[in-house]
Amino acid sequence: MEPGRELPKKYKREMGCSYALGPFPTFELLLHRPEAARAVYCREDFREKGKLEGLCARVGVPCLVWPRALGRIAQKEVCYAAGEFTKYPGRLREGAPHVALADPADMGNLGTIMRTLLGFGIRDLAVIGGGADLWHPKAVRASMGAVFQLEVERFADFPAYLAAHGQGRDVFPFMLDGGRVLTPGSCPASRCYTLVFGNEAAGLPAEYQRYGQSLFIPQSGAVDSLNLAVSVAVGAFLFTQENGPAQ
Repeated sequence: MEPGRELPKKYKREMGCSYALGPFPTFELLLHRPEAARAVYCREDFREKGKLEGLCARVGVPCLVWPRALGRIAQKEVCYAAGEFTKYPGRLREGAPHVALADPADMGNLGTIMRTLLGFGIRDLAVIGGGADLWHPKAVRASMGAVFQLEVERFADFPAYLAAHGQGRDVFPFMLDGGRVLTPGSCPASRCYTLVFGNEAAGLPAEYQRYGQSLFIPQSGAVDSLNLAVSVAVGAFLFTQENGPAQ
């Protein structure tokens, strides 16, 4: 550790920084958002310590062998490396496909969704309302660092999102009472679209029917609904297959 450096604080939502826990998310932070990285912590017995130190040196980020810092920020998890970073604002791209999540509640789902979207080439995510903390270390870790390759912008409500990005865009709310069944043969063609998904427990309220063509993913009657991350994966896969990969 560096003399005089304070031990990092346990994460709280109101903090201006957060942590990428684990080697892979830490490397993703350094590769894709080096300007946000503040410090990297690792253990002496980390197998890729030399690689991590080399990357830190190239991007000008201190790499500290400091097990006590890792214990503080990872708490009960075994963690060989972690990156501390400054939270930064995202800005959705115009003309690109977006996914919008209304009040997502589960940080694991949020992280999995970010990783899934990146896998299908969608790099723009709108978070509507409150809900899960995008920057919580659990969400960052569940994304496996995919958050650092996405633009994520938060809006107070869906009309605020539409005011900022709705022009020339097709909106497709995913609802249990959706007006169109989504299959590989029925997936809409669209040059610019937003796929909208609701909260894990409540889904989207009825008012979303008026924002665009609502869709329903067919499923058996043995379950009441699909997991949110699964629904996003199905929708993102079908739309990128029908409309081509995002640019």
